[in-house]
Amino acid sequence: MTYRAPISDMLLSLNHGAGLKAAMEAGHYGDFDADIVAAVLEEAGKFATDVLAPLNKIGDEHGIKLDDGKVTTAPGWPDAYKRWTEGGWNAVSGPEDFGGQGLPLAINAACTEIWSASNVAFGLCPLLTASAIEALDAHGSEELKKIYLEKLVTGEWTGTMQLTEAQAGSDVGALRTRAEKQADGTYRIKGTKIFITYGDHDMTDNIVHFVLARLPDAPAGTKGISLFLVPKFMVNADGSLGQRNDIFASGVEHKLGMHASPTCTMTMGDHGGAIGFLIGEENQGMRCMFTMMNQARLGVGLEGVGVADRAYQQALAYAQERKQGRAIGKTGDGSDAIFVHPDVKRMLMRMRAQTAAARTICYATAVAIDVSTRAKDPNVRAEAAARAALLTPMAKGYSTDIGNEVAYLGVQVHGGMGFIEETGAAQHYRDARITAIYEGTNGIQAIDLVTRKLAANGGASVWALLSELSAIVKQVEASNDPAFGTTGVKLREALEALTRTSKWLLERVASAPNEALAGATPYLQQFGSTLGGCMLASEALAAKADGLADASRYVSLARFFAENITVQAGALERTVTESAESVAAADAVLLG
Repeated sequence: MTYRAPISDMLLSLNHGAGLKAAMEAGHYGDFDADIVAAVLEEAGKFATDVLAPLNKIGDEHGIKLDDGKVTTAPGWPDAYKRWTEGGWNAVSGPEDFGGQGLPLAINAACTEIWSASNVAFGLCPLLTASAIEALDAHGSEELKKIYLEKLVTGEWTGTMQLTEAQAGSDVGALRTRAEKQADGTYRIKGTKIFITYGDHDMTDNIVHFVLARLPDAPAGTKGISLFLVPKFMVNADGSLGQRNDIFASGVEHKLGMHASPTCTMTMGDHGGAIGFLIGEENQGMRCMFTMMNQARLGVGLEGVGVADRAYQQALAYAQERKQGRAIGKTGDGSDAIFVHPDVKRMLMRMRAQTAAARTICYATAVAIDVSTRAKDPNVRAEAAARAALLTPMAKGYSTDIGNEVAYLGVQVHGGMGFIEETGAAQHYRDARITAIYEGTNGIQAIDLVTRKLAANGGASVWALLSELSAIVKQVEASNDPAFGTTGVKLREALEALTRTSKWLLERVASAPNEALAGATPYLQQFGSTLGGCMLASEALAAKADGLADASRYVSLARFFAENITVQAGALERTVTESAESVAAADAVLLG
């Protein structure tokens, strides 16, 4: 089955649930032409359907090959990438001064979902390049920007992010890669990095690596890390490629999923050390790298949305084709499509509703990032930056949890055939699994939400968001539309539970941190499901107000989410506030 981008759903989510329309009306996007949004997404959808989606299974089955330090991608990959860059897709939100189109990040976020849905292993490459562009643009010298930025923006060269080492995964401060300053101002870098996505490939003639390393006299921990730009090939004064740098793929991983995306072990120093250029200041590498990581975390959240939507589309098609059993009360000969069975409908509705909620959370994060850089009022920019910071761990954590659950349900809808590779349902399940792990595990996202984002400014960002959600609930209640069922009641109860949980955690972050940390993951789930439920309700209200012919569909979707998913908020509150002691007993249970 192929892929079709759900443009109508995406536009409703982007304009109303995520707030793009309101932000444009407030003037935060300047003279940006809103009419271009639908056109861009339509074209992205066509490219994804015609070029990327057909390569998804090919890439999964063929994988990649490493020979003499060179990685070869699956058949069709280099040509698809060439067509992708020629279409200008890498440059959608890139800075105009360096060959970009300067479109809002929110538009690129929607495109990222499309690339991820059609071929997530392919879309992972430009996702990291986008993060490299952000880091170089924000922290690089003018000289480095002049040499590398336009090539990255257009996609002629790709970028990587190199943090992880065998002994330094989530604990980045434990890294051992070394950098020594040379007389000419460059640095010689020696060390080994693992799990480097697209660390080597044959789709471009140069790769720009962003590498974390430690200087000889650097302070211990994360305070002593610096960031370096390390090109695969050095660049001559005239812009042509020069000598091969001392950075090579020394191994590739054999993975559960994402088979077409090369995950490399990168070795520097076999021939004197890789030549690197400092990004930002010495020992300030983590500050620079976080610029890359935050963008990448949103991108990974959108991967979760994309895989979920692809899994849903395939499961829906299969449920309408596969015949098994009879509908209750039906007489006559022959079997019915499994779609008629209530439990199958329940699974499909859960898949669609959760995908829609995750989509809007991610889009809202992108809109907040846009406003934080585009608004003229510094106070508005600051508030938007705080909103983006609050939403980012949910965009990454909640959306990738949903990606995994929806892909799981996709296999279940297929039944035994879902366990067979030929249907493709298993590939979505395998591909989705990594999204909850890389770019900061979802447990780390939950910790970040509780210890940093919730506590920021005494919880001001959280209270502001909950106030906005409460206003949505009031609109649902005031609509008196019986089609909403108990949506208003369920959302109101969830908001009240989330408010109580947030206050409880805020009190314990400083006084009883282990209690707060024990409840971090269920809190992220509670926040995400409440936020998602309210956002879907706002989209349903907008669809009704705009007189959309299928507005009732969005009302039914919001109702299902509120009555089946957001309703869990009360139980999650009790999990957060009452389970700390049972978590604390883990040592006696697990190690006794």
